[in-house]
Amino acid sequence: MRTSSFLFLVLLCFTQTAWSEIANTDSFNAFIAKMVRQHHYNESELRQLFQRVEIQPAILDAMSKPAEAKPWFAYRQIFMTESRISAGVDFWNQHQDTLKSVEQRFGVPAEIIIAILGVETKYGTNTGRYRVMDALSTLGFAYPKRSEFFLKELEQYLLLTRDEGIDPLSLNGSYAGAMGFPQFMPSSFRSFATDFEHDQHRDIWKNPADAIASVANYFQHNHWQTGKPVAFQLDANSNHTRLASGKGIKPDTTVGKIKHAGIKVPKVLADQLPVRLLSYDMGDQEQFWLVTDNFYVITRYNHSPLYAMAVFQLAEAIRERRQTNG
Repeated sequence: MRTSSFLFLVLLCFTQTAWSEIANTDSFNAFIAKMVRQHHYNESELRQLFQRVEIQPAILDAMSKPAEAKPWFAYRQIFMTESRISAGVDFWNQHQDTLKSVEQRFGVPAEIIIAILGVETKYGTNTGRYRVMDALSTLGFAYPKRSEFFLKELEQYLLLTRDEGIDPLSLNGSYAGAMGFPQFMPSSFRSFATDFEHDQHRDIWKNPADAIASVANYFQHNHWQTGKPVAFQLDANSNHTRLASGKGIKPDTTVGKIKHAGIKVPKVLADQLPVRLLSYDMGDQEQFWLVTDNFYVITRYNHSPLYAMAVFQLAEAIRERRQTNG
């Protein structure tokens, strides 16, 4: 409690406090001891590294205002823009050989990969302005609500920079410590980042081919079903709100049962297909969608159903635009 209270007072002052001022807190010393004991780090060198880390109140502010807190109609407007769609087509055309090869290898459609990169970083043009070390340290040591998660990510980050021969203070990312074109957290990088060009580096920061393959590898490991549908909009009405009001995203019923409830669904869908009915706030009305296991896979990248729908709709828009343009 003493440690948390001290950090809170520091943050209230809105100063960018150097880590050296809080280096002797219990949580910090426990983290250092773990890195030395389990991963054979040099304690003195590790403490010197953290003396150059800054706890940033701006990161805590950003954590309190996630875009996913917006209603769907407002959230959608962030991503379904002309510039993001046209840039997605350009990215596809520029990297079409890599995307085709990756799609054949991993079974994940090019448009889904591109949409992930489009939603996350506008195809690598906006990968974040915070030092990853600062972000993960701030959230690990000064954000008690999720400190356990971020301390694990900080551990993984130090390990990946050691593995890749990277200065831990040299990489920038999001306020949550996500990195590169695909905004991988450190644990995701260590598990799924892919050296597509076989140059002995998994470079998701500057190499689009590695970033493309890494996203596809992530989806494959989360059980993407090649050739299967993702989502279908329904001509449902408010009488169906009850079926869409349950918690969770994972399919919990079948097309057949949805039909039995009196909802009209596309004829191409087999009765045994696992689905879930979700509703989206359009401001003046609800919009209903049937989503499948592949939609659920998208939520493994970001657990928000708003995020997954934005990825799906952006992917469809990019694919349709590219087909129209020939």
